[in-house]
Amino acid sequence: MGCVQAVLDEAPETKRFPYQMGKLSVTILGATGDLAKKETYPALLDLWANGFLPAHAVIVGFGRSDQTAEGFRDYIKPCLEQAITINDKTKAHIPSFLPMLYYLKGSYGSGGDFAKLAEMLAELEKKTKAPNAKETHRMFYFAIPPTAFLSAAKSIKESACSSTGFTRLIVEKPFGHDLALAESLASELGQLFPEDQIFCMDHFLGKEILQNLIQMRTFNSFLEPLLNAKHVQNVRIMLQEDFGVEGRGGYFTDNGIIRDVVQNHLFQMLTLVAMDLPEKIIGPEASKQIRDSKVRVIKDMLPLDPKEVVLGQYVGAGGKPGYLEDDSIKPEQRAKAKTTCTFAQLVVRFDSERWRGVPFIVKGGKALHEHKCEIRIQFKVPASAARQECKVPGNELVFRIYPDEAIWYKLNMKSPGLAVKPMQSELELTYKERYEGVYLPEAYTRLLLDGLRGKSENFVRSDELLESWKLFSPLLEALEGSGKKPLKYAYGSRGPEEADKMCEKLGVIHNEGYQYPEKKEG
Repeated sequence: MGCVQAVLDEAPETKRFPYQMGKLSVTILGATGDLAKKETYPALLDLWANGFLPAHAVIVGFGRSDQTAEGFRDYIKPCLEQAITINDKTKAHIPSFLPMLYYLKGSYGSGGDFAKLAEMLAELEKKTKAPNAKETHRMFYFAIPPTAFLSAAKSIKESACSSTGFTRLIVEKPFGHDLALAESLASELGQLFPEDQIFCMDHFLGKEILQNLIQMRTFNSFLEPLLNAKHVQNVRIMLQEDFGVEGRGGYFTDNGIIRDVVQNHLFQMLTLVAMDLPEKIIGPEASKQIRDSKVRVIKDMLPLDPKEVVLGQYVGAGGKPGYLEDDSIKPEQRAKAKTTCTFAQLVVRFDSERWRGVPFIVKGGKALHEHKCEIRIQFKVPASAARQECKVPGNELVFRIYPDEAIWYKLNMKSPGLAVKPMQSELELTYKERYEGVYLPEAYTRLLLDGLRGKSENFVRSDELLESWKLFSPLLEALEGSGKKPLKYAYGSRGPEEADKMCEKLGVIHNEGYQYPEKKEG
């Protein structure tokens, strides 16, 4: 009954939002890029297929390639058919979705082209039949490079804003390359649009497990009292990918693994674990309170120590090429590529009563031995267990973000049968088994819907972005200024051995005798 009720609460017809009632246009800047093809348009299709996008909505692609509306529909159709983020049931709605799509060629730096876009939107909006024809709502999705954000935003402000409804900008990461650029971008965007119209997206905040994390902490009496230095030994936050850069070498050489996933995705996960719970997590006050709490916990963090960082770069192994063998790395980037990191492990520490002395170990890497993203909270061994004549491992709470969303708590119990030796087992929640058949939207689908609804708690506020860059910019300057080459590790390995050695020194304990039902722990 609980699962059914959860679905009913989210059913499109239970509440009508302004975007469903008024005229609506969604403009995708960078419509022919990889992000739009793989994520944005499939997410919009998902919204349409599940009744969250009104029939009167129009979706306009804006890009630099020369195409007609019909040509663009032919172009995007196979991308939707091949999208791995949506199921066959959703793909059956492609024929009814395609007529909603339009396209306009334009330059992101041309005010004249955006004026043409405004004219096109006005003409399309005139033809739509919305329940509330007096309101027109416009959302602009920035699937474009950060260097084009400001010029596009200026042009939208000058000619393409709605005068009768909301105008919202969803801005994709990366938001700045360092603190100075982030400050400049935030300041100039802030002069054009107020904070409540700018939605800075980190798509990890749309992941189902991370959406659940704050509610689990709030609504369960056993958990929150344990999340502090008295009980927690360490916290590990990891994103491991079993593939390399594969054609993204040029981008990666300019950014590296810390800017790609650590400063944003993994750091967002960390703040959700470490922050103090706000008074309200549901309701009109929730958005501000949740984001205020995230800013406060970042301010409690100590400067990141370069001595507690392990950097690596993968080399070819098992028939897979090394990072430096990637053809997308340009000749002029070759020297810099030698110091580019595809693996990073660092330690976040706190100057707060709650977390003082607890290391938060953050690890991100490519071309590793397995593909997973997890939060692992390892608890201290209780004194009663430490007094026993046998070794008893600490409890561990695991949140698996992907693949196969799951939450499990590793606890100690008596071995089944006549033996009295303790063993480690688990209390487990596996989503695909427990919630079979429940609609669990992908991150981009969920966040696009939040943007349409005006729910901002799952987006990153500008002061939070700047506080995070205040931590990471000095670290990146120190690491990149040293000229030190990253440690080499083989494609398909665990990464540099030094990373595991550091974890051991920080108190991370691997229970070699424990086996999770699906696969061995690593």
